[in-house]
Order: sequence, then structure tokens, then C-alpha cells
Amino acid sequence: MKKSCLGGFKLPMQHDFLTFAEDKMRKISIVALALGAALTLSACSGGEDTSSSTPAAPGDTTSADTAKDEAIAALLPESVASSGKIVFGTDPSYAPAEFLGDDGTTATGYDIDIAKAIAGVLGLTADIQSSSFDAIIPAIGTKYDAGISSFTINPDRLQQVNMIQYFSAGSSFAVPAGNPNGVSADDLCGKIIGVQTSTVQDDDLADRIIPECEAAGKPAPTPLQYDLQTDVTTALLGGKADLMYADSPIIAYAIEQTGDKLEQLGDVFDTAPQGIVVAKDDAALTEAIQNALQKLIDDGTYGDILAQWGVTDSAVETAELNPAS
Repeated sequence: MKKSCLGGFKLPMQHDFLTFAEDKMRKISIVALALGAALTLSACSGGEDTSSSTPAAPGDTTSADTAKDEAIAALLPESVASSGKIVFGTDPSYAPAEFLGDDGTTATGYDIDIAKAIAGVLGLTADIQSSSFDAIIPAIGTKYDAGISSFTINPDRLQQVNMIQYFSAGSSFAVPAGNPNGVSADDLCGKIIGVQTSTVQDDDLADRIIPECEAAGKPAPTPLQYDLQTDVTTALLGGKADLMYADSPIIAYAIEQTGDKLEQLGDVFDTAPQGIVVAKDDAALTEAIQNALQKLIDDGTYGDILAQWGVTDSAVETAELNPAS
């Protein structure tokens, strides 16, 4: 994973749905850490790639509590079945989908829970490995068996990998609470927009928003790109960006976890399916994962996972393969 100059600082923390007081304390801590860390962002200069494996935490029960389905497991290619594990690549900076837990090393989030449940159906252990977002798809079929990292299904990605629909999410903007810079969702020209590199929002900024401003004779917005979504959020809190642009569940979670120091700007838009990615030439693994996911949808496990993270509005009913985007 490409490290930020903030070292062990993590903006998102896992939401405790049971203990209100503890949650409030966490929100306060997040805001304090984020604002303090923002002061050091000017020292960041990219950083080197230090990808590392973050396997499931000892004692995790997500996979163990998901019963193996012998018929579905039989669909696995021998190379994966004999290894005893399925390796998922993910970028753990995108809470609540995938992010590092309180220990700073173990990936958590609804994507991670779904990956572990799929592994359980297949009778395997989920080996969750951290990566920069833009490095996952090129490594599918070599370093990773599959990828689960909030990948919006679009034509460009469908040319590179198989994509199994598992979630539906839109895009939205966030600004500091009270919108002190008076940003309008209908006119982003001249604004500094924080965005994670290689996301669909990054593409939309380059392909649509900037050209529209230029065509209208207005100053183009300035992209403020970071490899990690946590750094995007920190930049907004620290006043380096006028707004940030991300998937709607990520915006909603950032607002909640920063103690309402942020607010959503405008409505959610461009709702689209997201997919688990598998190599184009690996039909057997694709079929196994697709069937495992559909089983989890049908038996209610999938719904329970989304409910735990408060994202049931983004549920899908079918694990459709390569749906038209």
C-alpha cells in the first residue's frame, strides 16, 4: 500500500453500533487527529509502494460461521481449492467499505465481511491483502485471485476483468459543515476538489467536470488527488480542498465519523453497480464466487452484513456477472 506521510494515522475507525458513548468519543478523537494531521500534509510527496498482506485477524468468525457449500466449492479451480485460501486485493482506505481497524493492520468493513463470507461458502480462508487502489486490477490473476474494493462497474473495467455485481452506490460531494466557501453542486468551476486517484469520481472530474467549465469559459476546477481516501478527507478537514468527491456511502460515513464536521453537498447521483473483480480467463473461479455470493444473498447472510454497516439501501438481489453499465 502506498503510505501517507502521516504514518500510522487512520482517519476512519470502525463504528460501534452498540455503544453510543464510545462512538461519540471516537468521533471526537477522529476530528482531533484529522485536524492535527492536516497540518502536516504539506510535507507529503507521494511515497513509495510498500504493499503488504493483512490476513484476517486471529479468532475472526466471519468465514467460520458461513457453512461450506460442497457443490459450490466443487466449482473452484484446483489451484485455488488446494491452496486453502482465496486472496483478495483491496485498498483499505475507503471506510466503511474497506479500511484498517483499530490495530492499524487488519482490514475491516462491509467489503471485507462479504469477502470472508464468500470464502466460508467455498470452504476457504480469506487472505485479505492491502494494495493501492489503482494496482489491484492489473494484479488480478497473478498476485490476487480476486479484488473487492468498491469497484464501480464500467465499460473500461469490463474490458479488463470479469465483474460480479454485489453492491450499488452513487456519488456525492462533501464540504465543511456550514459550507463556508459557498460551494454549489451545480457549479464547481474554479474550486479545489479532493478525490482519490483512479476512482470513477477522478475520471468524471477529468472527463466531464473540467471540460464543461472550460467550454463555458469558466476557470477549471483544480483536482487535489491522493492515493488514499483517508488523505482526501483529511485535506478537506484541514482546508486544503473546497469539497471532496467520492462514493455516497463513503461520504455519509465520513460525515458521521468526523462528528458532523462535514456535510453532504447536493443529492446522491450516478448510482451504479459495484463488482468483485476476477480474471477474464478464469471462468471457474468467476462461477464459484458468483454462486457463493448468490447463496449469501438468498440465505440472508449478505443482508445481515450490510445491515451491520448501515448500508442496506445499497443491496442488490442478484450476483449478476458483467452487467451492462
